[in-house]
Amino acid sequence: MRAGSTTATTSETVSMREREYLLSGSILSGDDFDVVEGYVCVRDGVITEVCEESGSVDARAHGIVMPCFVNAHTHIGDSVLKDPQVTDLVSLVQPPDGLKHRVLRDTSTHDLTNAMRASVCDMAATGTCAFADFREGGVRGVQALLYAIDGVSVNATVLGRPEPPDNVDEIDSILELADGIGISSTSDYEPGVCEAIAERTRGRGGIFAIHAGELDSTDIGDALDLNPDLLIHLTHASADNLRAVAMREIPVVVCTQSNLLTRVGVPPLTDMLAAGLTVAAGTDNVMFNSVDIFAEMRFLSSLFAIDERQVLRMCTRAGAVVLGLNCGAITAGMDAKVMVLDKDSYNLVGAKNILRSVVRRARAGDILFCSGGVRA
Repeated sequence: MRAGSTTATTSETVSMREREYLLSGSILSGDDFDVVEGYVCVRDGVITEVCEESGSVDARAHGIVMPCFVNAHTHIGDSVLKDPQVTDLVSLVQPPDGLKHRVLRDTSTHDLTNAMRASVCDMAATGTCAFADFREGGVRGVQALLYAIDGVSVNATVLGRPEPPDNVDEIDSILELADGIGISSTSDYEPGVCEAIAERTRGRGGIFAIHAGELDSTDIGDALDLNPDLLIHLTHASADNLRAVAMREIPVVVCTQSNLLTRVGVPPLTDMLAAGLTVAAGTDNVMFNSVDIFAEMRFLSSLFAIDERQVLRMCTRAGAVVLGLNCGAITAGMDAKVMVLDKDSYNLVGAKNILRSVVRRARAGDILFCSGGVRA
């Protein structure tokens, strides 16, 4: 190369390719996932243009262009205890002495970190760009998760929990590392403890999230009195409960497949959506359910008579909104958390309704490209 030439070196060319590229094909565009043929331009990790154009372009990947998933509720510490015999939910997960909590106390930080890292890598491999985790184990549990996500291109919203659960004084230390506090049902705590946890969390500017209505409806009113930023489950919510949640504009995360696996029932999802709630989807406990959102979408679509757009929104944009993330839709200005599926794969070839096939049929093996994921 001549002295003073502006021709890029090989490393500079690679860097420019990473900074700016095109993705083309059938784009699930905007909040309504309208299918348009064209290309998406990405520059410095942000979607700068969604262009409808029938001609071919020099794209990094070509296929079905869609937003990556957001898994809005997980317990990935459970990765150390996969597929135990399902008995009753209380004996398995209720703090402080449910089976899960006993196993977590007896698991070394090294083994816990490795198990969680495997689940985080599985999320990346199955198209998930972000997740929210209720992290048990106090400061130690939060630190283990931070070690687990190091170097993996998946965003984690970490919601810690004191250990023991009523150790309110540990919250300040947890919030030095975590994004907020995520606790179990109010019925698991002595009177006044949940109020103290919520007040301390809000005072530090953290997210306060809580499980409610999973086993029955008796804890929903108490949870609402805490004015949480996020409610998990509401499996047994009544119409009155849903109206109260809607009035407070509190978002909800449903974990439908996990609820059925643990035999606690089916959330009133159609009623939630009809009430105008912001509803996102999560896979919940890894001990019962994998972190694969493709599988969760198929399950939701099969179980409920709701539009495919609603299903995909729950697994992408709604989760992003719930967690305050700038992703979940193919729109200019959004972070480019995008994947491309192979529309000519054995699974997807011949699909006539792109959106329906993505929701009901697509799987991780169809991924050609995933920004930030392990397949990128």
